[in-house]
Amino acid sequence: MLSRRAFVVSLTASGALLLAPRARAADAAWSVADPPGSTELGPWLLIAPDGATTIRVAHSEMGQGIFTTLPMLVAEELDCDWRQVHAEYADEARNRREDAYGSMATGGSHSIRSSWPTLRQVGASARARLVAAAAKRWGVAPGTCTTENGVVRHRASGRSASYGELVREAAAVALASEPALKPRSAFRLIGTSVPRLDSKAKCDGSAVFGIDVRLPGMLYAAVSLCPVPGGRLGSHDAAGVMSRRGVKAVVELPGGVTVVADRFWRAMQAAAALPVTWETGAAGHTDSAQFAAMYRNALDGELAVARRTGDAEAAMQGTVVEALYEVPYLAHAPMEPLNATAHLHDGMVEVWVGTQSPALATTLAAGAAGVGEDKVVVHNCFLGGGFGRRTMNDELVQAVIVARSVGAPVKLAWTRETDIRHDRFRPQAAIRMRGAVAGGEAKALSAATAVGSITRSLLGRDPGPVEASAVEGLANTPYGFANVLVRCRLLNTHIPVMYWRSVGNSQNAFAMESFVDELAHAAGVDPYQFRRKLLANRPDMVRVLDTVAEKSGWGTKLPARHGRGIAIHESFGSIAAEVAEVAVDQAGAVRVMRVVAAVDCGTVVDPRIAAMQVESAVVYGLTAALYDNVTIRDGTVTQGNFDTYRVMRMADTPAIETYLVPSGRPIGGLGEPGTPPAAPALCNAIFAATGVRVRSLPVAGARLGRTI
Repeated sequence: MLSRRAFVVSLTASGALLLAPRARAADAAWSVADPPGSTELGPWLLIAPDGATTIRVAHSEMGQGIFTTLPMLVAEELDCDWRQVHAEYADEARNRREDAYGSMATGGSHSIRSSWPTLRQVGASARARLVAAAAKRWGVAPGTCTTENGVVRHRASGRSASYGELVREAAAVALASEPALKPRSAFRLIGTSVPRLDSKAKCDGSAVFGIDVRLPGMLYAAVSLCPVPGGRLGSHDAAGVMSRRGVKAVVELPGGVTVVADRFWRAMQAAAALPVTWETGAAGHTDSAQFAAMYRNALDGELAVARRTGDAEAAMQGTVVEALYEVPYLAHAPMEPLNATAHLHDGMVEVWVGTQSPALATTLAAGAAGVGEDKVVVHNCFLGGGFGRRTMNDELVQAVIVARSVGAPVKLAWTRETDIRHDRFRPQAAIRMRGAVAGGEAKALSAATAVGSITRSLLGRDPGPVEASAVEGLANTPYGFANVLVRCRLLNTHIPVMYWRSVGNSQNAFAMESFVDELAHAAGVDPYQFRRKLLANRPDMVRVLDTVAEKSGWGTKLPARHGRGIAIHESFGSIAAEVAEVAVDQAGAVRVMRVVAAVDCGTVVDPRIAAMQVESAVVYGLTAALYDNVTIRDGTVTQGNFDTYRVMRMADTPAIETYLVPSGRPIGGLGEPGTPPAAPALCNAIFAATGVRVRSLPVAGARLGRTI
């Protein structure tokens, strides 16, 4: 993490003419020279003589809009002209040398949260240095100068100078102390919707994603991996494909083999035809039914306590409700399949990849090439979706191994089938809920989950008996149950698991919010009012809940076999509530008609981008809840493309309304919090329409073709 001292020094004392070319990611992903004569005001910012302002972004843009919202934080305090602002990726190699940017990882919905004070201070400090330069030039006090739209003015004398005219002098200014930040009442940019800095490039096709990279003399590699995760390559007959047109080499990889050719199609076809045998071990005899039984049975075994408040078992009096909820493995399925380009030359390793963690990508590339990290340059490209998957770049390791073997630049890409079948999946889980109600009120809650450990699978470490991600959304429930017991059993199979959009909140919110509905029904209380009473000690959550109920028309009459469902969940520092409205026909087909979302994420940087994030999260959550299920047969993932792992189409997407409910709370995340309430709101709506409880996802497997 960037130390305070290093941060202040970088702001107050840094400043040198930038001569080396840098990446301007809004135009391309790498190797585009910055405007001629640009001058740095610290590692985050540079200004050209014409006032063009380039702001470096240390996090990865994968559609969530941070290539706009992060520069907005700087621009707000800088008082520059937004029409002259550009964004580019910060340099991971420079960060490694200078600790210039702190953590460059993107995940956990933390980009705005972690950057809020730092980037605003970057802008404020640069503005103060520009003002100091102008004041010195004019022989006036800095306090008599004002700034607006990239210009410093001294109104008393009528003089003015643009930032472009002042930047070289400002680069030599060292501030005695850091300037104060603007009060929120003075914001001009934050809280407004501005043109996105990456829109034009993404619309005209000039934006470069990892899969777009082309290098002179580049070869292409397609992989063939053991169909059973964790299995090994037994044998292969390279001679069987080497005579094919364009094929250059066959290279072994950990757990697989790759074919290298002058065209990707030729490499892919040869990889599919390559004679190969696999060693799968006992995992090759497993299937989804075995896993489901294993997780269910684990709930009757020894469980570790994650939370104990009061005595939930003794308080199970009155009407006792019990339900078992089950969720399957899920793939991330980003639109851009995994890919990486590697070039080893002159003792250096250059890689072009869309990654959520440039630092980890550097470590992985160095390990695969057998060099020090100082010999690695990671060119981060735009990401065609990440959702957590691009935190661990397996494809990058493979690309470096192959490029090292063939002695040429290599683009290695996974097909859609490889991408889905060899994902690092959201864990499968079984969650048993028990609760008691009496006199219309909740008396006790008990939750037990059996779920795969991400720490164990991803990092090879033992997290202990309880893993935070396994019980998030359960152990930290904001509901005011007087008696709560939450227990956990971590249980892994050979299927690798990893962070998936909203992590454990996704499955645990499904169980918690579905079960709260069941308790409300048992108590004979409206589900919205039941939640409201349970959240009496959380006025911020009640405010969000009231907003979504009002905006959705909660309680108004619907046609037969239509229903509304409500859910609320707190995660990543934000509160999200959703009401889903569905129609279920006599055959049991479900159509989501409308989703209303209310979100409190604290200060909103750009309302339009915020709403887009919520819409994206809702669609992602609905897609998983309605359709998606990774099933295992003979140890192998059976799904392979969007015909068997369905993604919600535009025609299926409901009308989505988003209402932002800022409360003055600390800034929360927004990329993930909209996903957890989607599944329970949907399933609660299905119950309202049909009287059928959906306790096992996806909904596509439920029998809903009957009336209430």
